[in-house]
Amino acid sequence: QARLVESGGGLVKAGESLRLSCAAAGVLSSRTQVAWHRQAPGKQRELVAVQDWGGFTDYADFVKGRFTISRDNAKGTIDLQMNSLEPEDTAVYYCYVKIFALNSKYDRVYWGQGTQVTVSS
Repeated sequence: QARLVESGGGLVKAGESLRLSCAAAGVLSSRTQVAWHRQAPGKQRELVAVQDWGGFTDYADFVKGRFTISRDNAKGTIDLQMNSLEPEDTAVYYCYVKIFALNSKYDRVYWGQGTQVTVSS
């Protein structure tokens, strides 16, 4: 069973930066979509950034220009560089991997356990 492990969360002040990393050894391949989601207290989980195996990348409007998603298939890592953090970015951040099989009924999705990011004003 694949396992995703996030790291890099913590407490920072508004305007500062953090870099989250997700160890995804054994699941990154040529047909893999990776993403970061977040969930703030009392709110639904939402997509932050996504990247497919072709390099297409998309970001939620609320992080465009501030966050950058990247992946290293050789190292098996997925990173999220977060700059100019705001108190509204406070949430638990989750790593996500979807493996697209040739037959979609065999697609697989993996989630990490999450890492807390807290931004003080």
